[in-house]
Amino acid sequence: MGYATTNPYTNQTLETFQGIGDQELDQALHTAQRTFETWRTKSFDERKEVVGRAARILRERSEEFARLPTLEMGKLYRESLDEVELAASILDYYADNAEEFLAPERVATEDPDAGEAVVVSDPIGVLFGVQPWNFPYYQLARLAGPNLMAGNVVMVKHASIVPQSAAAFERLFREAGAPEGAYTNVYASKEQVDRVIQDPRVRGVALTGSEGAGSSVAARAGEELKKSTLELGGSDALIVLSDADLDLSVERALWGRLNNAGQSCVAAKRIIVVEEVADEFLHRFSEGLAELKAGDPFDPDTSLPPLSSQSAADDLDALVEEAIEHGATVITPGEPVPEEGAFVQPRILTKVSRDNPVYDKEFFGPVALFFRAADEDEAVRIANDSSFGLGGSVFTQDTAHGAEVARRIETGMVFVNHPAWTKPNLPFGGTKRSGYGQELSEAGIQEFVNKKLINVMPTG
Repeated sequence: MGYATTNPYTNQTLETFQGIGDQELDQALHTAQRTFETWRTKSFDERKEVVGRAARILRERSEEFARLPTLEMGKLYRESLDEVELAASILDYYADNAEEFLAPERVATEDPDAGEAVVVSDPIGVLFGVQPWNFPYYQLARLAGPNLMAGNVVMVKHASIVPQSAAAFERLFREAGAPEGAYTNVYASKEQVDRVIQDPRVRGVALTGSEGAGSSVAARAGEELKKSTLELGGSDALIVLSDADLDLSVERALWGRLNNAGQSCVAAKRIIVVEEVADEFLHRFSEGLAELKAGDPFDPDTSLPPLSSQSAADDLDALVEEAIEHGATVITPGEPVPEEGAFVQPRILTKVSRDNPVYDKEFFGPVALFFRAADEDEAVRIANDSSFGLGGSVFTQDTAHGAEVARRIETGMVFVNHPAWTKPNLPFGGTKRSGYGQELSEAGIQEFVNKKLINVMPTG
């Protein structure tokens, strides 16, 4: 597996990076394990000093950090700046709240002979994270923030197309005062990933990525009887009911489909609109796509950046062609995208029948699947007719009813009048083939701690 920075706007490879050797990897594991033995003994205030300082550095040098994701995977520069701030807010959130989240919990006992019982939260050791390219800092922050504050140490194998972003996050924690081994970036190969998961010094595994990668990593972790969390793909449904505010619905549907060039697990990939307002919604949504301006992601006037790589663009175009070959109709608003660079033409696919091979596939880019629903019940049925279950949304002016509809949708997260998104205090996780486990919020810090009972019995 080669690690390289290739600018998707020009498709020019700017720098390559040497993978880690087996001996160097073993030394990194040794250092991480040794560091854990001391890091776990640090007070919450001592850990907070490091994690909080990392957040401050991100904010103080936001432009420096934001440049790398835009260069390496084509994210709009303004979105890279937003991601830096989001990563900093996650670090601050856990720095400020970890001690309260992990406070010992007394267990009420009715039997006077049962003594005093308390459950404490102990760190478990070295954690291994396998992370994707689409949010190069956010993904790392939501792993590192809670777990460093819990007393664990973290080793990360990042995506091969964002090696500079990966290295920058490791340097961030060293600069913030973390000891060597508290946060370690490794340019590991697939074979080395298996070796790390098998290593007895590693006690837990967290992956964000594809179904295939998740299945492989979960199987390996399961063989070793190690806890794992998986955040995998999504094909989020955005439901528009007949009473929805169409101006708001179209505006937020465009954002939900196009944020990060549509390369988000919780992007609004399937637009499901009740028949009564379907034509008007589709017309306005198409107009919004037509207004996009493709170009340099560093240019503030650009609204449609390239995808993360040429291979990602080619794969998405091939998926669109497959949909059309099996009966889907395509709407192509706007001007043609540039031929140079990893650009994908924004499109809307309609009449995607259930027997179309792409019906249950994830479209990772600026292509929306549009479905008409006879009524609310059919809209919910279409939303649930998916092997994925990550996020979703419902648009209606009756917010109480929107919450009722949200209860019927089989996903880990549902938003009313906004596409699914993320904040430090909101639990993030899915169901079905979108994975298992929670990140962010109080739930995120509880995944990799040992809930240990201490029961002090009376002596008399």
